[in-house]
Amino acid sequence: MTSQAARYETVVEDGHIAVATGEGELHVGRVETVNGLLGGPAWTITYSEAQKRRYPDLDTADEGLTVDVVDMINNMRLERGFVESLRVLPDEPVEDRAVSPREGLFVGRLLDELETGLA
Repeated sequence: MTSQAARYETVVEDGHIAVATGEGELHVGRVETVNGLLGGPAWTITYSEAQKRRYPDLDTADEGLTVDVVDMINNMRLERGFVESLRVLPDEPVEDRAVSPREGLFVGRLLDELETGLA
């Protein structure tokens, strides 16, 4: 028996990022905060020489391509387990932090997708 894992779309609307779940939208954070953490609203795909040597068959055709961060967010599909991890984290900064734990986890996933290039 094979089952396809549920995947949830991300949504950007009015400067806010959310995940569309069966129960409604799960607020993740603000685009402004995410862009600040990433260094701006655009990301240029690069591969280090070490990556190219270690993975000689790596397709680097997308190197140098600059992508819009909001476009990448809108195209993300998140698995159920990750969405549940987001759900249990506070969506407001705690103590004197500038970023909520939920935003931090989401940015980590987004960075992973940005750093591995376009599929």
